[in-house]
Amino acid sequence: MDVEKEKMISRKKRERKKNVVAYSFITPNFIGFAVFTLVPILFAFLLAFMEWDGSNQPTWAGTSNFQSVFSDSLFWKSIEHTIIYCIGTVPITMLLSLLLAIVLNQKVKGRAFFRTISFFPYVGSLVAITAVWTMIFNPTKGPVNAILYYVFHVANDNLPNWFAGKLVMVSYIMFSVWKYMGYYMVIYLAGLQNVNTELYEAASLDGANIFQKFRYVTLPQLRPTTFFVVVMLTINCFKIYDIAIMLAGGGDNKLGSSATVLVYYIYQNAFQFWKLGKSSAAALALFALVLIVTMIQFKGEERFAND
Repeated sequence: MDVEKEKMISRKKRERKKNVVAYSFITPNFIGFAVFTLVPILFAFLLAFMEWDGSNQPTWAGTSNFQSVFSDSLFWKSIEHTIIYCIGTVPITMLLSLLLAIVLNQKVKGRAFFRTISFFPYVGSLVAITAVWTMIFNPTKGPVNAILYYVFHVANDNLPNWFAGKLVMVSYIMFSVWKYMGYYMVIYLAGLQNVNTELYEAASLDGANIFQKFRYVTLPQLRPTTFFVVVMLTINCFKIYDIAIMLAGGGDNKLGSSATVLVYYIYQNAFQFWKLGKSSAAALALFALVLIVTMIQFKGEERFAND
């Protein structure tokens, strides 16, 4: 009995030691998450029901911040722009990423080089590539408008301003597709490695052409990958801020109503107008919007899988 008791005590000590080692690895990350993510999120939830300018004592405001947000026309405009950006960016990025992955999954010469080139915009400095992008599409000095002027003979007064008016959303979408399609190409490449090649052979014996193989063999097996890409792309599109501020709101300029997206609206109320309660209420509205869209996507994927 004493021997068994000593073995049990020794086993518990070993398990306790393993737990201490495991928690020692987890604790620093958890502390960082708690300090920089969890606590600010909880504080934002509380702040949404308070009036605070960042310096004076916060006061309870109830639902007045939400009433102020929902009655603000710029808030609804920013949601509209964000949704338009999302609708334009998600399908184009997904389609081009898939096509790029299929092409670069073949045994073509120099495919490693082209994979690297395609992935480079994603890892490149956002400041650097937006500076290049704004220079290329500069309304007066950019090569794009120069081509429109000298080659297509577009009148000087009719040359587009890519970072103002209705075209600003087009610029957001083009830039985002170019920057992020390399990243999602890598995800699709990983998904293509798991496609059962025997099904291609069976489809060939049945007389299927290349398009039928893609539709009935490749796409069904890439459905989990596509679902992941759509969800991540949608969430990232709703969080757009850095691209908007770098392309249309750099320096001392202010984003006009045609360029304002939801996250910039939140930033503007918080750090320009110092309406931290209203900003937190708008952030909660963004959280609810993303949650609803994500739940719809999961529900749709579940229903599609059951069918």
